[in-house]
Amino acid sequence: MSYLGKHRYRHLLHVCTVGLLLAVLSACSEPPYSNVDNVELQTMLEQNIPIYDIRRPEEWRQTGVIDGSEMLTFVDASGRLQPDFIERFTAAIGKQEPVILICRTGNRTSTLARFLVEQLGYTQVFNVRDGITRWISDDRPVMRL
Repeated sequence: MSYLGKHRYRHLLHVCTVGLLLAVLSACSEPPYSNVDNVELQTMLEQNIPIYDIRRPEEWRQTGVIDGSEMLTFVDASGRLQPDFIERFTAAIGKQEPVILICRTGNRTSTLARFLVEQLGYTQVFNVRDGITRWISDDRPVMRL
């Protein structure tokens, strides 16, 4: 991995460890990404905008995933960044392309969305505000693994 790649990983890890601080700051100002609800999410899915479920495999098995989701784990159960996450994500999604992020409740994705926009220059990041939990509670379909 290049020096720049390692630097970005360390920076993202730092961002994750101060996630609580970001959440507090986010409450005070508009986020640099877009939050979407289930109605907006459904419309975006119908437009074939890619959706990345960044949860862990055991979470996918527990609840299922939205059909068509790309499954790419962001952090482990201890909150540590998966070593290949940024490399795999940036290889798949260009900075100008729209992308939807979903996790359990929207917390991990809000941290990731902020990083993608503020640090990596992504321009069309959409965070599913209440995650898969709300999708399921609204009786929306999931694909079981």
